[in-house]
Amino acid sequence: MARFSVLVFPGSNCDHDAYHAVRHVMGHEGRFVWHKDTDLGNPDVVIVPGGFSYGDYLRCGAIARFSPVMREVKAFADRGGLVIGICNGFQILLESHLLPGVMLHNAHLKFACKDVYLRTESTASPYTSALRKGQVLRIPIAHGEGNYHCDADTRKRLQDEDRILFRYCGADGSLDDAHNPNGSLDHIAGICNEGRNVLGMMPHPERAMEKTVGSTDGRFIFESMLRHAVAAAG
Repeated sequence: MARFSVLVFPGSNCDHDAYHAVRHVMGHEGRFVWHKDTDLGNPDVVIVPGGFSYGDYLRCGAIARFSPVMREVKAFADRGGLVIGICNGFQILLESHLLPGVMLHNAHLKFACKDVYLRTESTASPYTSALRKGQVLRIPIAHGEGNYHCDADTRKRLQDEDRILFRYCGADGSLDDAHNPNGSLDHIAGICNEGRNVLGMMPHPERAMEKTVGSTDGRFIFESMLRHAVAAAG
């Protein structure tokens, strides 16, 4: 049984969604870890969830990066542990420099809350191994600052190193501005670090785990993590 630790910051509101996905849908061990804690609980995977940590004061994720638990998350990631940051979690990973780039306000300056389509760009990661390259997923978003941006050198490095895992697309997998819900550079919806063990993504796979909510496509991402955890356990 895989072990997932779900971080909780003041203002987190997707922590219980992540816990439900892990514990009640997938049937694995989940535990909450408060932002002031310094013990992650020996997890296989750390989930940095969505929400509005510290009320998004200063910038999204800017204060959460200084929480004591983030030192432990960085150390865990440096050892090769799996860390997935979802929505505000992605923003926190950017502010913590576990991933490159920044998040800007959505190009249309409005909060976006809807289902979107994602194209799987790489299967060479612990988060996409259960997917096919080019496979399209339907996953919800809910954010006001999801417009990913980075400099030209970083963009080239992400592309050359196959670190762009997901792009926003149409239902047929096509890339066009009409299906880029926030104006993200190069339609980027999710990236990983050089070690491929840290993923940041704006869409919410934990909200696409059951037919009752309209999509089970998020399971592919969780099943990929579980594959990796089982293989690592030997």
